[in-house]
Amino acid sequence: MKPLSYIIMACLLISRMACQSQIKNQTTESVKIYGNCGMCESTIEKAGNVKNEASVDWDKDTKMATLTYDANKTSQKDILKRIALAGYDSDLFLAPDDTYANLPDCCQYERAKTTSKENDMSKDHAMHEGHDMAGQDKHPLGAVFSSYFEVKAALVGSDGNLASSNAKALVTAIDAVPMEALPNDVHMAWMKVLAPMKEDAQHIVDTKDIGHQRDHFITLSSTMYEVLKLTEQETPTYYQFCPMANDGKGAHWLSKDKNIMNPYYGSKMLTCGKTVETMETKN
Repeated sequence: MKPLSYIIMACLLISRMACQSQIKNQTTESVKIYGNCGMCESTIEKAGNVKNEASVDWDKDTKMATLTYDANKTSQKDILKRIALAGYDSDLFLAPDDTYANLPDCCQYERAKTTSKENDMSKDHAMHEGHDMAGQDKHPLGAVFSSYFEVKAALVGSDGNLASSNAKALVTAIDAVPMEALPNDVHMAWMKVLAPMKEDAQHIVDTKDIGHQRDHFITLSSTMYEVLKLTEQETPTYYQFCPMANDGKGAHWLSKDKNIMNPYYGSKMLTCGKTVETMETKN
């Protein structure tokens, strides 16, 4: 009788082959993903696998993963993002520090920090280019910030249709962020807020109800703040607060305009609120 471990391995192999056979428009690539043991293998593959869409086969000895996916439904970046959010670095995406720290001791691999080095080089280059909020096209997160402010403007105008349309552009911008170009501290903050930020933006896309959109703009603004406060800027950004919003609990938003233009009430209480923090330019 074969040892139980061999039987389990055989079952996993058969399952993986069956999953791959159901994936259409197959693209196969090999990438390095950092990890240590069989438990890492299970977590990495579970995070990367999506039925009829993507299959991951990771080797704990070589640290190489074979990605098989439907290029019409997903991409290498999408798969590696999921794996990073589960705690495992690749050469494109670093796992959030707190997620890595919560891995079992046997799974806490030596972090290569390859992406960090690339990020530092990118940061130095961007500083020479004078990247900031005033030069959105030069900033890796520029399109995200710009789209956020467009959503805010639509909510100020109480235009649910425009807010939905602008939020769709925000979702596209979030998906297109070149993670390898982010400085390490921004990369870590971005990975932490990526999933909830995209979820809030998608909720705004999916409804024309201005009240529901504003509910999600509250949490969207909080996650956006966590990233924006770490970025280089040439013009100040204002973190503003309305004590009346969110059923009297209060809510924040970000603005490039020092004047209060309330996205939670629009013309009903356009100037209700105050600036609670000014994120000044960084030299």
